Amino acid sequence: MDFNYPWHLYLMAIMYVFAGIMHFIRPKVYMRIMPKYLPFPRFLVFLSGVFEILLGIALCLPETKNVAIYGIIAMLSVFLLVHFYMLKGEKESAGIPKWILVLRIPLQFLLMYWAYVYLPL
Repeated sequence: MDFNYPWHLYLMAIMYVFAGIMHFIRPKVYMRIMPKYLPFPRFLVFLSGVFEILLGIALCLPETKNVAIYGIIAMLSVFLLVHFYMLKGEKESAGIPKWILVLRIPLQFLLMYWAYVYLPL
C-alpha cells in the first residue's frame, strides 16, 4: 500500500469502506430508502455496499486509484436517485426532515468534487 497520498484521501477511503460495511450490518436502514421502482432492492443494497468497499480499497492503491475515483463519482451519481426519491413524500423520506434531505443533494456534488480533486492534471 502506498502511504504517500494526502491523509484526506485515506479518510475518504475509510469513509466508503465503513459505509459499505454498514450495508451488511444494517441492511434494513438502506432498504427503507431504496426506490420502490428498482427491482431486487435487497440485492442492490448489498451490491452498493460491495462497490463502496471495493472503491474505498481501490482508492488507496496506485494502480487503481484513478479508476476508483471515476467509480466513486459514478456511484454517487447513481445514489442521487435515492436522494431525489426520498424527497417524494413522508414515507419515502424515512422520517428524515426535508431540510436535511435537500442538503444531501449538494453534499453529493461536494463528495464528487472531493474525489475529482485527486485525479492527476
